[in-house]
Amino acid sequence: MDFFQGQQTLTAMEWGLRAVVAYFFLVIVARILGQRAISQLRLLDFVMALVIGNIIAHPLSDEELGLKGSVVTTTVLVVLYLASLFSILKWPAIRRLVNNKAITVVQNGEIIYKGLNKARISIDVLLEEFREKKVDDVKKVALALWEANGNISFFLDPKYEPITPASLQMNAEPFDMPRTIIKEGKVDKKELKNIQKDESWLVSHLEGLYQTEIKNVLLATMDGKGNLKVFLYN
Repeated sequence: MDFFQGQQTLTAMEWGLRAVVAYFFLVIVARILGQRAISQLRLLDFVMALVIGNIIAHPLSDEELGLKGSVVTTTVLVVLYLASLFSILKWPAIRRLVNNKAITVVQNGEIIYKGLNKARISIDVLLEEFREKKVDDVKKVALALWEANGNISFFLDPKYEPITPASLQMNAEPFDMPRTIIKEGKVDKKELKNIQKDESWLVSHLEGLYQTEIKNVLLATMDGKGNLKVFLYN
């Protein structure tokens, strides 16, 4: 167990053992900290991001440290990370151990206080999440779940759902992504060709409709109906 103590030099095996101990120790710590601490990242991703940055930074900032330990440690951590991902996919028991289940924080318009405690978030955080998603009243929420990545998923009560063409049994036009034909004063000739237009057509339209030149255009797009939208430098 000498690899636990400070040493002037360590063997490759001792560096590897340090990496293994540190990896599992940080997985346990991250699990204890809870979902809010990791936010946006899965538990294993959080551990890797936290550790590898520090491992590589030390030998780059301290001339007395060699790269050998960092390379060995990083290699071991990457192997452990890939093995952990494989284990999560193959064995449900490990998946349940590593990945937190979604926690119910609101149900049928009522805040579940036990869920807030389990997710380790406050009422203020919950309300902030709702405001970001433009939910103005908790009573309108049929179900809200605190996900393993620190985000909240919510489902409104059906009577508060926005009206859509489908709910009114109306036909809607298919989705059409406008094509970018000018960006920052540069013409995308490939996109022009795709819409069966050329640069002379574009120049004449800019002069006729907007009294401007290509170099003055910040962004120009065209949809499937041939509508040209132009945004000039301001």
